[in-house]
Amino acid sequence: MTTSPPLDGLLVIDMAQFLSGPSAALRLGDLGARVIKVERPGVGDICRTLYLSDTDIDGASTLFHAINRGKQSIALDYKINADRAALVRLATHADVVIQNFRPGVADRLGVGPAVLRAANPRLVVGTISGYGDDGPWADLPGQDLLAQALSGAMWLNGDAGDGPQAVGLSIADMLAGHVLVEGVLAALVRRGIDGTGALVETSLLEALIDYQFEVLTTHLNDGGRLPRRAAVDNAHAYLGAPYGVYRTSDGWLALAMMPLDRLAPLLGLDLSGDPFADRDAIKARIAGRIVQRTTDDWMAVLRAHDIWCAPVLDWPALLASDAFARLGMLQETDVVTTTRPPLRIDGARASNPAGAPAIDQHGAAIRREFNL
Repeated sequence: MTTSPPLDGLLVIDMAQFLSGPSAALRLGDLGARVIKVERPGVGDICRTLYLSDTDIDGASTLFHAINRGKQSIALDYKINADRAALVRLATHADVVIQNFRPGVADRLGVGPAVLRAANPRLVVGTISGYGDDGPWADLPGQDLLAQALSGAMWLNGDAGDGPQAVGLSIADMLAGHVLVEGVLAALVRRGIDGTGALVETSLLEALIDYQFEVLTTHLNDGGRLPRRAAVDNAHAYLGAPYGVYRTSDGWLALAMMPLDRLAPLLGLDLSGDPFADRDAIKARIAGRIVQRTTDDWMAVLRAHDIWCAPVLDWPALLASDAFARLGMLQETDVVTTTRPPLRIDGARASNPAGAPAIDQHGAAIRREFNL
């Protein structure tokens, strides 16, 4: 039996730009909602031209195509009275509106949450800022690398002798988008119970603080003592040897937590000592042995004894693996090859062949449909 996706029939207005807000709208679209993206006339979402790489498709960045697939586009200028009024009318038909303006900007433009919810009390408005709505950081650019720097996450990465290391992904944007979706879905459930809308708010900083809740909890309950990163193959400042990523003769091998007395005979090493107090010395001995053989050699030895380990794969190796193929995580839109949603509902993973829209591609039809 074929069932409708869970958000089928809901209308989402995506007023956001770049990555965090549009990624939230994308997730709602993958769950079945119709998503109308509102863009600036002639210019569109800044993500169209702020390149992720030197690769573009039809004049727009691959990032834009990945994060806006399956959406419709209408161009509205909020500084024009008629367009602003059209946006508010459109919001009266919507279930969810997604915004990621800097604090106060949407209100100054007359399209903030209060205005939209006054026009539609059942509306759920989701907003993402950089660092919250007030305070000394509120007006700073809500940009992923800057949020990583301020959050402490960047400081925590790398070996003890390294400087701060950024995560090589837009992790603050993506996490904030996921957090917002979680709150929006909860608000929609409540609306189904009592009929009221909601304002759901998060920020890049809040998402990254939550991302670190495990280690921050340890820090807060340890007298404020800072963790000591391992000097050798660090992977987690609060975990002892052998936890880390080690060079082999032809690649890299990740070793997770395990009793050292289980690992020692397989490596032919004396690994006596405290996993924390003697961490660097123990890991140095492990590193010296691991580098002597290939990754496949070590995988054969270690997995046969249920040692938690994995090779470090690059993208071609991941994409070529049978495990990846079985997940069915890729899809072809009419513009790009990209990923599919990372969840299945009733055994089915969503797929949408529609690519990202051109600026105002659906504007005329949307204006007619909603009498804008």
